[in-house]
Amino acid sequence: MNNNQNGKPTTGRLGVTMPISEAFPTPEDEESTERLIETLWSEGLFESEEESMRREVVLGKLAEMVKEFVRRISLRRNHPESIANEAGGKIFTFGSYRLGVHGSGSDIDTLCVVPKHVQREDFFEEMLDMLRRRQEVTELTAVPDAFTPVIKMKFSDIPIDFTFARLGLSSIPDSLDLSDDSLLRNLDDRCIRSVNGSRVTDEILRLVPNIPAFRTALRCVKLWAHRRAIYSNMMGFLGGVAWAMLVARVCQLYPNACAATIISRFFSILHQWRWPQPVLLKPIEEGPLQVRVWNPKLYPADKAHKMPIITPAYPSMCSTHNVTDSTKAVILSELKDAAELVNKIMVERIPWANLFTKDDFFSRYRHYLQVIASSDSEERHLRWSGFVESRIRHLVTKLERVDNLVLAHPYIKGFSKVVQYKTEAEKDDAAHGKFHTAPVDQADSSTDSVESKTMYTSIYYIGLCIPAREAGSTGHRKMDLYRPKDEFTEMVKSWDKFDAQSMGVVVQHIRSCELPSELQDDVDHKKNKRAKSGKKSAAVDARPPNKKRRGSANQNGVTSDAASAASADTSGTPSVSSPAVKNEVSAVATPVAPQV
Repeated sequence: MNNNQNGKPTTGRLGVTMPISEAFPTPEDEESTERLIETLWSEGLFESEEESMRREVVLGKLAEMVKEFVRRISLRRNHPESIANEAGGKIFTFGSYRLGVHGSGSDIDTLCVVPKHVQREDFFEEMLDMLRRRQEVTELTAVPDAFTPVIKMKFSDIPIDFTFARLGLSSIPDSLDLSDDSLLRNLDDRCIRSVNGSRVTDEILRLVPNIPAFRTALRCVKLWAHRRAIYSNMMGFLGGVAWAMLVARVCQLYPNACAATIISRFFSILHQWRWPQPVLLKPIEEGPLQVRVWNPKLYPADKAHKMPIITPAYPSMCSTHNVTDSTKAVILSELKDAAELVNKIMVERIPWANLFTKDDFFSRYRHYLQVIASSDSEERHLRWSGFVESRIRHLVTKLERVDNLVLAHPYIKGFSKVVQYKTEAEKDDAAHGKFHTAPVDQADSSTDSVESKTMYTSIYYIGLCIPAREAGSTGHRKMDLYRPKDEFTEMVKSWDKFDAQSMGVVVQHIRSCELPSELQDDVDHKKNKRAKSGKKSAAVDARPPNKKRRGSANQNGVTSDAASAASADTSGTPSVSSPAVKNEVSAVATPVAPQV
C-alpha cells in the first residue's frame, strides 16, 4: 500500500523495487515526528501566512507580465493583434517552492515558457526592460551566458530566479502540461535544461508515496546538509534536487512510514550505499528524441560518476556529476555520523536539534589552501568571483593527485570583503588576503592626501587532510602544490572575459593558525563549548569517534535495509570502494611546498 498527498493509504508500487517495509508508524514514531516538526519550526524553516500570500501575488504579477511580454514580441514580429492576444505564455515553478519545502526568505525558481517566435534575446532585452520599469523589482541581474541562462531579482522582496524556454508551438495555452516528452522536440540544450527543472520536480512529487512525510523529511535533510556544509552542487557536494531524490527514494522503500522513520532509514541506508550504483526513482526510459540519456555502459564520462543520482524525467541525467573522490568521502562520513546520532535520537530521545550542529570545517585541518579572487568594481567582481568559484572543484580534483594528500575538502561558500587601499603595498596585501584595519588616527600620514581606491575580494578555502606520520619514520615529507596551483591559475585566467588589469587570483597555502580572525573566533567558540561540555578537543578533527550503533543489524534492519535497497537499484556499473575520511592527527606537521 502507498499513500497519496494527504497521507491516506492507496494501492500500487512506486520506484524500481518493492518496498522494504510497508509498516505503519508506531506511537513512538509519531511522537518522534512531532518532536522533529517542533524543532524545524524553532529553526525558522516555515514561512508566515503573510509571506506565503505575498509569494502568490508576485507569481500572479509575473504570469501577467509574461503574457504581455509575448504579446509585445508577437506584434513586433508582425502577427495580427488577434493572434498576438492569444499567443499566451505561462510560468512554471520548480525547486524547493514547487516541492513545498521552501522557507522564509527562500527564492522561487520560476520558468518562463513562450511560443516559438519569441527568442531568448527578447527575454534578456524586452522582459528585462519590463522588469526594470517595475518599482517592486530590485537587485535585477541578467546572466545570459550561464549554463542555464537566468534573470535574478527580488520582486516585492521575494528572491526570484527567472529562466526561459522556447517551445516549438505557435501559442502557449494556460492548460499546457510540460510532462509531454514531445514538447522537447527541436529544443536547444539550454531550453531542455530549463524545461527539465520543472519536469524533474513534478516527477519527484508524482513518484513519492506520502508527500507530507516526504516534505518534512526533506526539510530536515536540507537543514542538516546546510549546517554540515555539504549542500552545494557547484563545490562538488549535492544540490537541492539530488537531496530531494535521495529522500524520495527512501520514501518509496517505506511508503507508509512517518517522517522520523524516513530520516532514520535515510542515513542508515545511504551511508552504506554501494556507490557508484545509481539511485533511481524509476527505470531509465528511452524517449522520442536524439538526445543523450545517462548510460554508463555507453558513455565513459557517465561511468566515471562517483555518486550517480539520476533524474526521473526524460532525458535522464546525473544530478551529481560534480562529485569528486574527496567530496564523496566527506559526504559519506557525515552520513555515517548522522546515522549514529539519529539512532540515539530515536532510541534515547535526545533532542533533534543535536542533528543540526554547525560544521567544524575551520577546526578540522591543520593546513588549508586559500583561493582569493579580486576585482576593482562590484559588477566585474560578481562575474569574476562567480567564475572562479565555479572552477574550485577542478582544483580539488588536481589536488587529489598530489602525493601525501589524503583528501582536499572544499568549503561550500566564499567569504567576501570590500577593501579600501591607498598604496600598491596595501593593494597587494589585500589581493593576498591580508587586510589592514588600523584606526584612522594610526594611519600613515604620508598617504593622507592620496585618494582611496576600492578592491572587492572573495576568499574560498580547501582543507588539506594529511596522513599521520608512520611510526619510526624520519625526515620531511613534502606536498608539491606547484602544479595544481599553476594549472588552476592558468585555467581561470584563460577565461575569455578575464582582464589582467582589473582582476586577480591568488592561490596560497596557510596553516590553521593563519586563518582570518573571524574564522578563528568561530573555532575558539566551538572549543569553549566543547570544554564546558567536558569533551576532549582533538587537534584537528573534533568530531566524536565512531561508536557501535545500539542494537544489531537484525534488530534495527539497518544493514539488511541498505543491502536490499542498493542491490535492487542496478545499473551495470562496477562497484568501487570509497576513500575514507581520515582524521589529521599527525603530531608533527608535514611541510607543505610551496607557500604559494
